[in-house]
Amino acid sequence: MLSGEDNAAVPACRKSCRSDSRHQAATSVTEDSRAGRSSVAETGKRPVVSIGTEALRAWLKAHGQPRYRLRQVLHWLLRRGASSFAQMSDLPAALRQQLEAAFVPVSARLRSTAACNDGSCKLLVELADGQQIECVLMESGMRRTLCVSTQAGCPIRCTFCASGAAGLVRNLAAHEIVEQFVLAQGLLGPQRRLTHAVIMGMGEPLANLSSLLAALELVCSSNGLGLSQRRITISTVGLPDRIRQLAELGHSYHLAVSLHAAGDELRKQLVPANASIGVRAIVDAADYYFQRTGRQVSYEYVLIRNVNDAPEHAHQLGRLLRGRKSYVNLIRYNPVPGTDYRRPSLRAAQRFAKIVRSYGVPTELRQTKGQKVEAACGQLRLRQLSS
Repeated sequence: MLSGEDNAAVPACRKSCRSDSRHQAATSVTEDSRAGRSSVAETGKRPVVSIGTEALRAWLKAHGQPRYRLRQVLHWLLRRGASSFAQMSDLPAALRQQLEAAFVPVSARLRSTAACNDGSCKLLVELADGQQIECVLMESGMRRTLCVSTQAGCPIRCTFCASGAAGLVRNLAAHEIVEQFVLAQGLLGPQRRLTHAVIMGMGEPLANLSSLLAALELVCSSNGLGLSQRRITISTVGLPDRIRQLAELGHSYHLAVSLHAAGDELRKQLVPANASIGVRAIVDAADYYFQRTGRQVSYEYVLIRNVNDAPEHAHQLGRLLRGRKSYVNLIRYNPVPGTDYRRPSLRAAQRFAKIVRSYGVPTELRQTKGQKVEAACGQLRLRQLSS
């Protein structure tokens, strides 16, 4: 949800965007994304990051390699988005051949990309078992953010969201989360690195917390992408027990709670899971997260016309968060085919933001990105499944 325009946005995606000026966005299969990305089912080889850092270090040691080879292999994948071991030019030829014989660089492949002239690029990713997930690459100036998925499908079934339309298929393994970074970095090229990550793609991140944390450990390590934990936002629909569990671990990740309504009745309509949770329990858990980590919690609120965007809804949200160390991100709805929900006017959104601010709650109306590439979570996947 970044604002602004970057003239040097994702080159591979820009090509597909320029190829259809009628829509300012298009979907294209990138042939080079298939190179070196044979599936596990076809080769019987595991993706190299799936065995874990310590196991890879032991494998390299068993093959007579010095310790720094681990860093070289992981840097090629995460910092340069290498699609084959042959590209790893500072590794000995013999080692590249040994790696090729034992592993694949990644098991996922880009099924398609779609780009828009607002700096956003959607990636439809096919996993080794044929399941599809989405991630979105967003650029604004020097900031390059990847929106990452943690599940194939989603169990939450928010009524306005495409991700949960077909329900949950399965959790992603840690390496499948990491591979989204690898594929995105491959599109960016070696001269431009990912700077931020938001775990806001398909799925409920806290419902797959162990795999997510294992993936982020590698992404944040000096051997991996080297991202600071403070540049990563984990979004949740609000699972109080998991929020408290995350708080106890002492990480510095930013927490974002997808609220969408300040009262239980309306939230239950939009987020059916709220029936067994409740807004108060979520906000209390978020307060606990701030107390334990010192990290201010943000509340994401998708504004839907004539559903949750009225002045009374704004007053209710302001009263709920007044006095709390938090802030609100307002996002106007990205329409999803098959739903009756609509995007509110800019004037209505600005009025809503003004009311919430009147309670002393910092509030920002975000510029929505990726409308022309169906960047709302799950839309591109849903269209593929339907066809």
